[in-house]
Amino acid sequence: MSIATNSSMKKNKSIPHCPCGSGKLINACCEPYIKEDQPAPTAEALMRSRYTAFALGNEQYLLDSWHASTRPESIDIDPAMQWIRLSILNSDTDRVEFVATYRIQGRAHKLHENSRFIFEHGKWFYVDGESKA
Repeated sequence: MSIATNSSMKKNKSIPHCPCGSGKLINACCEPYIKEDQPAPTAEALMRSRYTAFALGNEQYLLDSWHASTRPESIDIDPAMQWIRLSILNSDTDRVEFVATYRIQGRAHKLHENSRFIFEHGKWFYVDGESKA
């Protein structure tokens, strides 16, 4: 499994804009959160950075941003998955409903989830999510 590290993310010129769909350059969007230079200021910003971490294969950031009460021991990121698009449908203080589109073996799939977040010790953490049909 190929995991993007903080240093490889900086060198990756093939992703000039952030994968989260904000339209911003990655270094002005999710990269500071993923590099842990600064905490995500909102649950939505954390959601976007977690999507970007999935797109880059950064398992460590996903684990670090997952609340200890629900965090798995590891995450098995499939390197064949190509994350295509993130659409935020609704965002409240501690919940974010989104649709993430990805491609695997040439076929597009969608993950529709209503995610819960918690703000603790000055940082947002992903708690869990309810999948939507």
